[in-house]
Amino acid sequence: MTQLTTRSGAPASSLCFGCMQFGGTADKPASAAMFEACRAAGINFFDTAHVYTEGRSETWLGEMVTDQVDDLLIATKAGYVGGSGRANIRATFDESLRRLGLDAVDILYLHRWDAETPLEETFEALADLQSAGRFRYIGVSNFAAWQVMKAQAVAEQFGTRIDILQPMYSLIKRQAEVEILPMALSEGIAVAPYSPLGGGLLTGKYAEGGTGRLTENEKYEVRYSLPWMHETAVALRSLAAEIGAAPATLAVAWVAAHPGVKAPIISARDVAQLDASLAARDMALPPELYARITALSQTPPPATDRLEEALS
Repeated sequence: MTQLTTRSGAPASSLCFGCMQFGGTADKPASAAMFEACRAAGINFFDTAHVYTEGRSETWLGEMVTDQVDDLLIATKAGYVGGSGRANIRATFDESLRRLGLDAVDILYLHRWDAETPLEETFEALADLQSAGRFRYIGVSNFAAWQVMKAQAVAEQFGTRIDILQPMYSLIKRQAEVEILPMALSEGIAVAPYSPLGGGLLTGKYAEGGTGRLTENEKYEVRYSLPWMHETAVALRSLAAEIGAAPATLAVAWVAAHPGVKAPIISARDVAQLDASLAARDMALPPELYARITALSQTPPPATDRLEEALS
């Protein structure tokens, strides 16, 4: 697996903090407090994107990291809007660097697959930026396994490679287990999965009448609308109460325990909400507990859909 390090050579932390809420549901004091809480907990891996909160996420993160850039692993993303053509990657990445106040970042992700732009154009542009020292590692987000492998073959033509992948993965979104995580393990690609709390559903707050993205955002409401997902959240809350842990801690620790995962991406609106996810850094799940948590949700069938092989 790609060994991600800071510029000073320290390994990437086992959790990554996602800054998507900076300038959105988290105001500036709350964002700064979460950054400091992460640093105090040993987190050195921070993730943002060009499209997050109209640029405030990158701008605020940049203000926070000014005096410690060499000790951090900073990732941003390009190509969610406007495609992955050379001109758009360069223009938006230049703007990202200006917002961050940096000459370079550590990881640049393609934010999603672009079927309209030749991969040769995309990866030639990335290879040029990488060779110029503008970033260190190439990442892709929201790619299927076949798309990663197709892109990896093209990247090799330009003397580079995809080092890290960012898929959705949680106890209630396990599709990555079918091909993405096995592919990453086989090919030595690091994985930093997002939404380990299933949009907040796995915190258990919605079963208590709480509000959040699932009640305020139609996209998230649809994404996590299946009844069995809510049943899993309730069952996880019961298990967490049984062992004296927060449901969010178990949910993040479960994602982190997969052998193909390098660093789950955690996030929050404030420090109080963040603490349960940070606690997963110190929770090693025994095999028995991992199996109990796994059994709370539906295991996706293998890519061949031969269940008898998966169960043997």
